[in-house]
Amino acid sequence: AIEGLKPFVAIYSTFLQRGYDQVVHDVVTQKLPVRFILDRAGLVGNDGPTHHGSFDLAYLGCLPDLVIMAPSDELELLHMIATAYELESLPSAIRFPRGNALGLEAMREQLGYDISAMPAKGTALPIGRGRYVKRADASRSKRVALLSLGTRLAPAMQAARALEEDADFGGTLGVTVADARFMKPLDMQLLRELAAQHDVLITIEDGSVGGFGDHVLHVLALDGALDEGKLRVRPMVLPD
Repeated sequence: AIEGLKPFVAIYSTFLQRGYDQVVHDVVTQKLPVRFILDRAGLVGNDGPTHHGSFDLAYLGCLPDLVIMAPSDELELLHMIATAYELESLPSAIRFPRGNALGLEAMREQLGYDISAMPAKGTALPIGRGRYVKRADASRSKRVALLSLGTRLAPAMQAARALEEDADFGGTLGVTVADARFMKPLDMQLLRELAAQHDVLITIEDGSVGGFGDHVLHVLALDGALDEGKLRVRPMVLPD
């Protein structure tokens, strides 16, 4: 990186733990644009508990100036690889899970993508910008926001539709679904809108305590969004 090359470090999330000192001293402290590509993020099935990538959001999130991305699907992964490639001023990390991708049909049906084929390569994203995937109906009297990081986005969309159709709510509940895309830096405009326009905010991630949800709570507290006690925030993380 010092010589002007573009290093991509492809490694299991759980194995990067063994190189943590090098991440801190040799990359982050010097703000070198090394790109960490972490697969096996989250739970890994039969690979077993030693290989679960449960902790990367927590152990990387505390490091300064490290851009952290988590794609919700294969199209977003393409875009984030392009983003990391073009980012020359800071180190970055992209974390994605073990297992199969959604596929075009699922992305169209579950996430509302209007695409007929995967592009040959991705397009760089604005650093620290999330996106709305579904907005709550403004006519609903009760409003909940689901803020997802990574591949929990499709299940969050399924949950949103199920909640809105639940007869127990009598058509009064509207659910917004947003994709954070970045854990660092967080999209403050998106967070402020979700906090101001909803009664409940639920963060969703496939990582341990100390990760995405905690960073969201931290910035909301510093921003004063919790001062009046009107917004209820609940983080969903892996159990201890």
